[in-house]
Amino acid sequence: MTQITGHIRKMTSALQDGQVTYQLPLDDQLLDLMPLIGEHLILEHSGNIHCQECGKKTKKSYSQGFCYPCMTKLAKCDMCIMKPETCHFDKGTCREPQWGEDNCFVPHYVYLANTTAIKVGITRHTQIPTRWIDQGANQALPIFKVSSRLQSGLVETALKEFISDKTNWRNMLKGKADSIDLKQRAHELIPQIEEKLSELQLRFGAEAVERLDADVVEIDYPVTEYPTKISSLNFDKTPRLGGTLLGIKGQYLYFDTGVINLRKFTSYEITAEY
Repeated sequence: MTQITGHIRKMTSALQDGQVTYQLPLDDQLLDLMPLIGEHLILEHSGNIHCQECGKKTKKSYSQGFCYPCMTKLAKCDMCIMKPETCHFDKGTCREPQWGEDNCFVPHYVYLANTTAIKVGITRHTQIPTRWIDQGANQALPIFKVSSRLQSGLVETALKEFISDKTNWRNMLKGKADSIDLKQRAHELIPQIEEKLSELQLRFGAEAVERLDADVVEIDYPVTEYPTKISSLNFDKTPRLGGTLLGIKGQYLYFDTGVINLRKFTSYEITAEY
């Protein structure tokens, strides 16, 4: 039996020829999960949680891996990250102005994705296709490119009047999404927000919103068996969990005993046994 101990970080993924591969970072070690699919894998939580920013021990993980003080002061944990249309940088109240400059005033994309139903989303240019994989999308199509996170949030808000920005995670975990003609849906949706797009161009400049003619990205996940019923596993309730690893999708591991969202437990110290 092999054991690796470390603090959970978000699984890293790669997309090659439509297939996703995964690794699990545990501190400075990377556990290659692909050879473990179909094998026995046990994850045991030590009871320790250390903030991924300051390293201090915390009784609870906030905003996926932070202690409470760091959660309240870091720009990456501010509400405007979840709702970019509420960006308050121009009011001089950004928690970390330099972080905002480096991460929010860079190219962002507005996209359509199929995670069992069509949804709209946004992501930084550096997070394509990672963002789509993390959401468990089987198809994705970037439709707009803008120059800031605020602008992407405003375009997304306009589109949210017609389609959701949420993923039904239970349905996503139950199987592969039926194919959707995302290009046709974009063709139908964009004319409905023309007025909003014109307003954004008046506010930010004629080049603020670039319409894209991209190809649909198809994504397939390493899952050998999808569950008919979702049973969630939780380190806080069951410190030692696992079983036969049946697959991976989004940030979820599928075991024959249930599924676990590893991202929810970022900064938890665990030992992986396989």
